[in-house]
Amino acid sequence: MSNWSNPPSHEWFWTSTGLVLLALYYLWMAWRTWLDPLFSTQGVNREARRAWAHHIMADPGLGILAVQTLRNSTMSATFLASTAILLIIGVLNLSGKADQISASWQALSLFGQVDPRLWDIKLLALLIDFFVAFFSFAMSVRLFNHVGYQITLPPALRPSVVSPEQVARHLNRAGGFYSIGMRAYYLCVPLVFWLFGPQFMLLACLALIPILYAADRAH
Repeated sequence: MSNWSNPPSHEWFWTSTGLVLLALYYLWMAWRTWLDPLFSTQGVNREARRAWAHHIMADPGLGILAVQTLRNSTMSATFLASTAILLIIGVLNLSGKADQISASWQALSLFGQVDPRLWDIKLLALLIDFFVAFFSFAMSVRLFNHVGYQITLPPALRPSVVSPEQVARHLNRAGGFYSIGMRAYYLCVPLVFWLFGPQFMLLACLALIPILYAADRAH
């Protein structure tokens, strides 16, 4: 008979500690960016995209440059969205073999095996994370495509709603969805380690935070 004697409180304590630390980091980064918009790379990129949209729309001769830049962004988001779909399929295949692999995957856990229902919750969390990544990148592609048509319009043919400021807002929304998709990919690291045991998830969160800080800080 399998040993399911471990109290769930241990599992949730380690797991919630890691998630709370990540949440606190994101709240702190959002607060610092609110105080100083140029503190984070996200804030710098928002200002850069806004200035870029105004610059491109002020000079119709830069249309080719705009299309090439947006094409690169669209291809990147499309690749990452496709990768998310493959990862979703992989997690679904993994869920069908949970009874066979859950015991071996948790061999290093300090608390031994867990209830199969908790294993399903872990896989569901990972699945939701990849779905968030997919929809975020898909929305990013959608908005990049909208910007591609709007930013290259000659001034005489632009509808009144297609202003440089409006296009910059669409571009920043696309960049925002792209960033959410990347954050979902980053979150999958501790979620994958959670499959091996809650203490590994906490360690993954602790290792991820300084990496995120190095990537997020602009100066």
